Amino acid sequence: MRISRGVIDELAAGGIDTVFGIPGKQTLPLNEAIADRDETRFLVARHETAVSHEAWGYAETSGDPAATVVVPGPGDMNALNGLKNAANDCTPLVHIAVETEPDVRGGDGIHETPPETYDPLVKENILVERPAATRVVVRRAIETATTPPKGPVRIGIPKNFLVQDRPLATVPSGHPQPDTPELPDEDIRAAASCLEGAERPVILVGGGARAAGASEELLAVADALDAPVVTTYKGKGVVSDSNERIAGTLSGSASPELLDCLANSDALLAVGTDFDGVATRHWSVEMPAEIVQVTLSPGDLGTGYDLTVGIVADAADALAALDAELSATAGTGGVERATVVRNATEERIDPLLDDDPPITSVRALRAVRAALPEETVVSVDAGGFRVWALNTFDACGPRSYVNPGSWATMGTGLSAAIGAQVANPDKNVVALSGDGGLMMCIHELHTAASEDIPVTVVVFNNSDYAIISEEADRTFGLGEGAYGWADAPLAFTTIAAGMGVEAARAETPGEIKTELTRALDSDEPRLVEIPTDPDEPQASEWMTPQEDSN
Repeated sequence: MRISRGVIDELAAGGIDTVFGIPGKQTLPLNEAIADRDETRFLVARHETAVSHEAWGYAETSGDPAATVVVPGPGDMNALNGLKNAANDCTPLVHIAVETEPDVRGGDGIHETPPETYDPLVKENILVERPAATRVVVRRAIETATTPPKGPVRIGIPKNFLVQDRPLATVPSGHPQPDTPELPDEDIRAAASCLEGAERPVILVGGGARAAGASEELLAVADALDAPVVTTYKGKGVVSDSNERIAGTLSGSASPELLDCLANSDALLAVGTDFDGVATRHWSVEMPAEIVQVTLSPGDLGTGYDLTVGIVADAADALAALDAELSATAGTGGVERATVVRNATEERIDPLLDDDPPITSVRALRAVRAALPEETVVSVDAGGFRVWALNTFDACGPRSYVNPGSWATMGTGLSAAIGAQVANPDKNVVALSGDGGLMMCIHELHTAASEDIPVTVVVFNNSDYAIISEEADRTFGLGEGAYGWADAPLAFTTIAAGMGVEAARAETPGEIKTELTRALDSDEPRLVEIPTDPDEPQASEWMTPQEDSN
């Protein structure tokens, strides 16, 4: 069998029917094999960084892995941004990189990089050393990527292998579901005992709970403990933000009231989170003395905090077992404690909700949320507006809100939305981006147009890297708008039109509703540009004023 065909056949056998990439001379044997399979789609992006972010958006919103294909060297290294993002978020991707031929390796062949370059940035980096082993290696990569804790796996396949016709070693048909660890019953009992003894328990939920599909189990335990729920960046949406137990999101802009909710609790159940330095402000956020942590990664146990009980297990399995072990409601007033935090947030943002243009990011986000059906899949880029969104934009379900976690890379919003739309063809998908973030991936508007992907892009335009400019002025005295471009304004409607995408401006909440409704009713990509106040405050300063900060 031709090796390139065996690679694509093995992807299909593993349930991967979508490949994101940019073709190059080195990848053409794989592109030929994809073209021969009606069941497999190859989506052509405009930049390799977008390739891996599109696959990330696909997997984040579907729970299923996607594949990527790039050329060696520059293509591979461009894709690393998205691969590292996927690694931090435990998102399953299979990244196929065409490698320099073995007999050329080490001689500075075209696009050559040492294969080990990628080792620390993915879950596993596998180099195909023998042509006959290629199909088995692809099988192993899929199984590794989809085994919890999931993550991206890179497969380096030498260019000259792909065109060879060789007998390929195979393994039994079908890709078995990876096993999850058995539940540590003793640890479950110890956790139940710890939490039952608490009067003011709280739950911190991360992306591992979403990966495990543990929303129902999480709420059952929250009810049993009568505990408020705080989410991380990646836990946002595991339970709908409209649920009365949700207090808010732990982030650099978390309010004093949310920090107090954690600090004043006497026990914490942390589920599917690694206590990363971004969410915990480098572990300076005060946590309860008693901490129970559930994670699939033993290396994440107790990062930055001392544990009372550590449980290595699937989040859904551990929560179900814990719920069965809890004998009675532990705490009191969990809903009321969450309500206190939410009400304080509403009071803090009320001065920012004026309807007169230019409106603030907060007002724009609220108008967008009100205009979108709950089932809409929303992809949120990194940037200043995203920090506001963590506090003020409701996520409505575990696979309906996509945002980068601790990697916090910009330029993901549109790219991830394209992947999400491919994974969810029957749903509305909306990308939210700032002007700075969109300029890092704006080429993908053309991908959406050329591939007939009906994604809607909302860009909040304040002509500034505002979150950077604010810090530059406040801390370093570099002046207001130090890194803005008000003198060279961008017209995103014009840029979009030049790429074949219908676009409109919306300056008021009413116009936002009108234009979003029109966009969602269409069957083609659309862009809505919202000019926002260039002088608005940044979330981290507004939500946690200096006199209130811990």
